[in-house]
Amino acid sequence: MASEPDTTAVRDRHRFDQEALERYLRQHLPGFPRQPSEALAVRQYSSGQSNPTFFLKKGLRTYVLRKKPHGPLLPRAHKVDREYRVQKALFAAGFPVPEPLLYCNDSSVIGTEFYVMQHVQGRIFRNMALPEVSPAERSALYVALIETLARLHSFDVKSMGLQDYGRGPGYCKRQVSGWKRQYEAAAHTDIPAMNDLAEWLTNNIPPDDYEEKLVHGDFRIDNVIFHPKEARVIAVLDWELSTIGHPLADFAYLLSFYFWPRTLRHMKTQSFQSLAGVAGIPSFEELIMVYSRCRDTSIDLSNLNFFLSLSFFKFASISQGVYARYRLGNSSAETSSEYGKLVKPLAETGLQVARKTQLTSDAQPSNEGELFRQSQEGRDVLEKVKEFMGKYVFPAEKEMVEYYARTKHSPDVWKKPDVVERLKKQAKAEGLWNLFLPSISGLGQVDYALIAEEMGKSYLGPEVFNCQAPDTGNMEVLHLYGTEEQKKQWLEPLLEGTINSCFCMTEPDVASSDATNIQCSLQRDGDSYVVNGKKWWSSGAGNPNCKFAIVMVKDKNASASRYKQHSMIIVPMDTPGVKIIRPLSVFGYLDYFHGGHFEVHFNNVRVPASNLILGEGRGFEIAQGRLGPGRIHHCMRSIGAAETALRILCERAAERTTFSKKLYHHEVVAHWIAECRIAIEQARLLTLKAASKIDALGNKEARKEVAMIKVVAPRAVLKVIDCAIQVCGAAGFSEDFPLAQMYAHVRTLRVADGPDEVHLSTIAKLELLNQANRLNSHL
Repeated sequence: MASEPDTTAVRDRHRFDQEALERYLRQHLPGFPRQPSEALAVRQYSSGQSNPTFFLKKGLRTYVLRKKPHGPLLPRAHKVDREYRVQKALFAAGFPVPEPLLYCNDSSVIGTEFYVMQHVQGRIFRNMALPEVSPAERSALYVALIETLARLHSFDVKSMGLQDYGRGPGYCKRQVSGWKRQYEAAAHTDIPAMNDLAEWLTNNIPPDDYEEKLVHGDFRIDNVIFHPKEARVIAVLDWELSTIGHPLADFAYLLSFYFWPRTLRHMKTQSFQSLAGVAGIPSFEELIMVYSRCRDTSIDLSNLNFFLSLSFFKFASISQGVYARYRLGNSSAETSSEYGKLVKPLAETGLQVARKTQLTSDAQPSNEGELFRQSQEGRDVLEKVKEFMGKYVFPAEKEMVEYYARTKHSPDVWKKPDVVERLKKQAKAEGLWNLFLPSISGLGQVDYALIAEEMGKSYLGPEVFNCQAPDTGNMEVLHLYGTEEQKKQWLEPLLEGTINSCFCMTEPDVASSDATNIQCSLQRDGDSYVVNGKKWWSSGAGNPNCKFAIVMVKDKNASASRYKQHSMIIVPMDTPGVKIIRPLSVFGYLDYFHGGHFEVHFNNVRVPASNLILGEGRGFEIAQGRLGPGRIHHCMRSIGAAETALRILCERAAERTTFSKKLYHHEVVAHWIAECRIAIEQARLLTLKAASKIDALGNKEARKEVAMIKVVAPRAVLKVIDCAIQVCGAAGFSEDFPLAQMYAHVRTLRVADGPDEVHLSTIAKLELLNQANRLNSHL
């Protein structure tokens, strides 16, 4: 069957008799298909750390089964009968949960108790920062989440028949003692922070410990299914920890992610991260206002840090339990062996929150006059990148210059020197890796734009952090459009930095400024595609570590519209028929460090059909998805180069004397310095505006701003470099300064992503359309 997203084959330790299950369902589940020709298909959900969950498909019917784990279990856990009961009551009350269909307490069927519910089709977000949607939609999704939680807490438990679902008043006290018992039963080593946190919670039980509302117990965004297109909750999942208790426990559990320890950002065990400052996500205070409005009540903030600390105590205890189940051999989580590492930092964060005298959101701008909001996470990463650049990258430039001077006439010139790999390992170890990709870094375009500028101050910078072109664009393409197999084979090693890639689009025999002219052909032949054609300016193709190219091709037999005739396909560089013809120089410079720009020919190159990205005729669709952020990265890196050029200009102007005075005392030089600063600031602001619009509205809505920065940034940077060359005099043209090579590189940007003239036409067209719309709105 076609794989349900987020599922795997049933793991060995969770296998059960599927035929016995099918016989039971056929007999007891109304509407279950009875055709014997097609067996019941079963897949296991990858997520979930407690009760194993399975996707069932029989004919056109789909279901979800949830069961107890096999083997010895921790006390008072895995009560699937309670889950079934509460979901049944909620479904009857009209609350969004999957319809519960069948409960089986006969463990002889599949080895444990289980229940079956309706499969709900929608969107589940595994990363709480929601990098796959626009900031505007992030805001709407979080508001919907809070409104759903407030609705849950508004139910009268007696009218639902759930008055005995909990144990009455004293919920907070029971939670502290219960999670303490759970932790102690699972603990494998002594962690003083857990003991201190348990003591603080015991001594600070809120005075209103008598609330009796239905609480979920694990309410967070990845336990919710949203409508496929709307910002609307259609199902809340995982009711294992639900009970009758204090509603602030649920609410604080969700708010706790504003205080999530940043040290856990790169842990493979979970996709949780701090929500503070993520573009589009409402602030801590805004969520409190939404919840209060929906419940028509005010939140007692004096109690909130107790519930936040309790949340971290619960997180830590759950993590310890997952690790304990791993040691027992019956955990349902593939990464359960790592959960033991979470307990200490979570407990320490709980203690920090407990001691806070004032709870406020970190999601505010660093100052009231800040035009484009940078998240706290972005500010932290930028400071780390600046420190790393100053401490390691800039000092390594001399070693790089010496290496290329030594190997200039040797085949080794295309190899990366050892210093690059050394710096990459160091950056990776410090978590400064793949910062360009929001789904990994959690950074928005505004955040990354400023970081890209810092990297651009050295030609070494981007590669050190695995943020170099064209690999960043190719990684974005594979991340957005690649199949699971393509991601495993090509994206994962790119993200690890163990291979490189190139992008083949421009052709020598056609005017590639109009990409519909591209002629490199693609033809289907059985289970393969055959590629024929010539490409040039394929950046990075000379790097010995370049293992594949993404090639823009034209479908040989295409009869669709001119924008649906092209495709993108992955071509391994060692495929027979791939021939690297020659390196191309820019104003006489060969770009050794970045793997050069090469002419590459494809002569009857045969690759598997599975290497096609997204589908035939989808090339321009992929290209548009790739271009927006990529152009921002180019522009901000070039602005970083402009800062370097201006620094060289100022240093030279301060140290050289002509006509009895320092160069900067000459009015014309002083004016150049001022004009260069103005040009840099203007280009940066326009680029940040484009980045901010992508963050808020997506690539498509920011296309005019992206076109503008593509024109403005290279022009501004070239002006600065030209002034610096002029002030440096004859030395500015030599290799004693990086200025000439910088000029050569930046000049290519006025053509590389499309000529200025194409972008100017786009800007004019969009401006005329905007003006016409304004005129019509006044008529």
